[in-house]
Amino acid sequence: MHMVHSPLRSPGLPEILPTDEAAALLNRKPQTLRKWACLENGPIRPIRINGRLAWRVKDLQALLVEGDRS
Repeated sequence: MHMVHSPLRSPGLPEILPTDEAAALLNRKPQTLRKWACLENGPIRPIRINGRLAWRVKDLQALLVEGDRS
């Protein structure tokens, strides 16, 4: 099994990340995540805080783990 070190495994991480940081962790452009949110067709869904997108770290972790399996 191929293990990839992920910065998401670091202690003290927040529970949510803004779009720019989430996109960097997924190696995607922020606009890709915004499109997922707008069209509601991405592999994960954001939450909205005061009209701004935020991404749950646990959802990002799950997506990265699934990606390692494929």
